[in-house]
Amino acid sequence: MTPFAEMLTIRETASRTGLTTHTLRYYERLGLIIAERSASGHRRYRSSDIEWINVLICLRDTGMPIQRMIEFARLVRKGDSTIPNRLALLQIHRGDVLANIDRYRRYLQVIEQKIRAYSTIQTSSCQ
Repeated sequence: MTPFAEMLTIRETASRTGLTTHTLRYYERLGLIIAERSASGHRRYRSSDIEWINVLICLRDTGMPIQRMIEFARLVRKGDSTIPNRLALLQIHRGDVLANIDRYRRYLQVIEQKIRAYSTIQTSSCQ
């Protein structure tokens, strides 16, 4: 176990990860994070916790539903025997991310067409 002096408080963890203390507590309630506690009951986070939180942020920011994140965290805690399940879950998520990228590319084309159209109108009306 890591000495508590080498561990981060919830505020320090929030600052390092960009999450709020409220979100860290919420993620703990959901079982996404398991924070150690000091003798006084304060949460303490290791560098490995920060790495895990960054994985959760990546999953969240790429649109993984919270229930799927919970399932992923549960599988991780169960150990290496769940690697095939984790891989399958991440492959599904990768497919979702790629579909979103394709959709955003199509949206970007529409936006770029509108920008060109408005730029042409603006240029011709200024002459």
